[in-house]
Amino acid sequence: MRAMQVTAHGGAEVLRLAQVPDCPEPGPGMVRLTVGAVALNHLDLWVRRGHPGLKVPLPFVPGSDVCGVVDRVGEGVQRVVVGERVVAYPALFCGQCAACLAGRQNHCRHFAILGEHAPGGLAEQILLPERNVFPLPQGLSLEEGAAFPLAWLTSWHMLTQKVRLKPGDAVLVQAAASGTGVAAVQVARLFGARVLATAGSAAKCEALCALGAHEVVNYKEEDLRARVKAFTHGEGCAVVVDHLGADTFTTSMACLARGGTYVTCGGTTGPQLSFDVRHLFIKHQRIVGSTMGDVGDFQSLLRQMGPPGAGALFPVVGATFAFTQLAAAHEMLESRNLVGKVVVRVAD
Repeated sequence: MRAMQVTAHGGAEVLRLAQVPDCPEPGPGMVRLTVGAVALNHLDLWVRRGHPGLKVPLPFVPGSDVCGVVDRVGEGVQRVVVGERVVAYPALFCGQCAACLAGRQNHCRHFAILGEHAPGGLAEQILLPERNVFPLPQGLSLEEGAAFPLAWLTSWHMLTQKVRLKPGDAVLVQAAASGTGVAAVQVARLFGARVLATAGSAAKCEALCALGAHEVVNYKEEDLRARVKAFTHGEGCAVVVDHLGADTFTTSMACLARGGTYVTCGGTTGPQLSFDVRHLFIKHQRIVGSTMGDVGDFQSLLRQMGPPGAGALFPVVGATFAFTQLAAAHEMLESRNLVGKVVVRVAD
């Protein structure tokens, strides 16, 4: 079968189309998918570029967000059938440790994100455990199905498990045009929060208003702290969602209310943060880290997800590319010139 591989660490030119062995017949409890579409995440850029602490056996098949059609099922598989359109929970876990048995699969010591710690979905087929495979919500295309798993699961977990939102809470979403940001805007709105989003262009700001943000700040042209002060009548935001890290941390903390929570799932602009701990304890604030979500979160998310106008939440596809255009898809993601997800169509 065909697969896209990272052949070395570097620029988009290291991505290569290769012929690799077909997926084997699924064993007990396993499901083989014909991959229809795969969405990109910022971690795909880290896998391609390489970074300290991440050891990827090269050549490597990337791709975390997988949506496709069931091709074969192994003995004992009951939840999905051949020919069914499905979406994959984007990580592997042991299923036997205390965390897994408690339903906290994203705390498993053997937790492995597809396309980062384990081979991913940018191939014509993928073999997955049945526990990772779920029917695609009605009305969604394969491209839309690929556009939500990792980013939406991350935002859902942050705002429903790590932060307990109350109706009327002010939520600041940094870099809200990203996949995680678009998800955070919609999830926060679903639970009755008042959302202030940031973006770096007028076009992105307009799109985020259409997606449900109550107010949007162009951080390149406006004073974010002043806008937060006006938006919250001087109180600050109850929650700040920030996946950028170094570039936005100081401002994010300055926008946080007394008793507020800064929640982060990434450090795309740099991992090293600096702050005055006195402000943290005097203001009773919290800094919370979060990685993806558990299977229960994923099931809850699926119940809310649908096409625009039908689901309470809906994925946003910013751009689509053919399977052989993966390098161009990476370049689009790196450009940060879109709202929503970059999706690669694997099936012709």
